[in-house]
Amino acid sequence: MNAFALIPFAVFAVFYVTLGIIARDFYRVPMTVAFLVAIASALFLNRKKKLSEKVETLAKGMAEPDIMLMCLIFVLAGAFAAVAKASGAVDSAVVIARWIIPDNFMVAGLFLVSSLISLAVGTSCGTIAAVAPIAMAFSEPLGLSPALLAGSIVSGAMFGDNLSMISDTTIAATRTQGVGMRDKFIANVALAVPAALVTLFIYLIAGSSQSGSQAVSDVAVSTKDFILILPYVLVLLLALVGINVVVVLFLGTFISAFLGVAFGPLNFWGALETAGQGTLNMSETLTIALLSGGLFNLVSEAGGIEWLTNTIAGKVKGQKSCEFGAFFLTALVNLFTANNTVAIVIAGPVVKQLGRKFKADPVRLAGIVDIAGCFVQGIIPYGAQILMATGIARSAGAEFSGLGLVGCIYYPFLLAFASFLSIILGSLRKRLQA
Repeated sequence: MNAFALIPFAVFAVFYVTLGIIARDFYRVPMTVAFLVAIASALFLNRKKKLSEKVETLAKGMAEPDIMLMCLIFVLAGAFAAVAKASGAVDSAVVIARWIIPDNFMVAGLFLVSSLISLAVGTSCGTIAAVAPIAMAFSEPLGLSPALLAGSIVSGAMFGDNLSMISDTTIAATRTQGVGMRDKFIANVALAVPAALVTLFIYLIAGSSQSGSQAVSDVAVSTKDFILILPYVLVLLLALVGINVVVVLFLGTFISAFLGVAFGPLNFWGALETAGQGTLNMSETLTIALLSGGLFNLVSEAGGIEWLTNTIAGKVKGQKSCEFGAFFLTALVNLFTANNTVAIVIAGPVVKQLGRKFKADPVRLAGIVDIAGCFVQGIIPYGAQILMATGIARSAGAEFSGLGLVGCIYYPFLLAFASFLSIILGSLRKRLQA
């Protein structure tokens, strides 16, 4: 255990936030540079190992299988978004969506659609990869903030990531606490649905204040529009039936390119060039994912995560503090790992031991650690979800920082608030019964 091993995370936060405040624009602060500065501090602080050993630890963290899979998904999402846009699929999707949904309901509608998709497929990143390319196209014609559109999608994606029966976080939370998925789902629904309804209302108000009120009947739709959106339909359907997101994005990119060539906007070479450029548009996102994985491995090897886990566990004194401790332990580990599933796997066994000691309900603990992971993962600028959303937006010509996007993501905050409220009210109810 080593508390000083956590210093690189503080270095990252201070460097990024301080320069962002000075510049009054967080987008001007390259997150990649902030991670490099933090990594340099990690290499400097740990004097017990040779530099070559620390660099090897860094490289192993960057090459961790989950990081590599994440990078592959980013690459494919970039290619799919770029080719779909160039083929005309995005424009057609916009036309059809406006034909079905009134403009002033568009932001709320995207949140609802993303929530249902993520609940069905159990993956927030897959949901964002499928919906974000369409959403970005609504910004200019409807006068909507691209960050607000992206925020509604990330919010919806985190709804399903937390609740879905096939989500990695649900599986990790229930297994580490030894409870059934159905029981955990029922416990979480009571908190997630009210938070989602409030979020829906906020997006309805926010979208209405920015968008006009054009009638849906004013929009003309052609057969070509329905043909061109087939890649999106295919991506959503395959994701819903559980096909791997990598395969889904491969097929979506190929079919988008085929339709683009068939209907004229693209030729063979143009489709190749567009796909290649789409992958390059995700370069910053890939770099951040790699560097964050390496930094976490350095800190973990130095004992930082172990110290954090044991320190929080030592502060727990009863059932109420046990539940709060479960939340903050998972949240802090997630803050450092940028992966909610990994955070739950690390914190889960400690939480289970504390729950047994203080006789806390394991079903509630499973729900709390999952909510904590959903909360942090949905708001950290270097997490996969926000990186993917900003990367896809950038490939569509929309520029906003990760922190700018966080200001438009409401659901994780409301879900965390609902969790805190349930812990407090549960404690008060037990006191009254006693």
